[in-house]
Amino acid sequence: MGGERRLLRGHYNPVNWSRKYPNLQYVRVDGQRVLACTQCLRTLHKTPRVRKAKAAAPASA
Repeated sequence: MGGERRLLRGHYNPVNWSRKYPNLQYVRVDGQRVLACTQCLRTLHKTPRVRKAKAAAPASA
């Protein structure tokens, strides 16, 4: 829920509350049709980051 206050002649006028809804889109994930928000879709289609293996310290003899 988000309220709005408009400035009217130097005074704030509270107007009606408005309800915010997520931007849901249908998408196929693993063969199933599901509703996902657009932020989730962006994350879903990102390529996974590959971590570099740390170099082992040289063994002293």
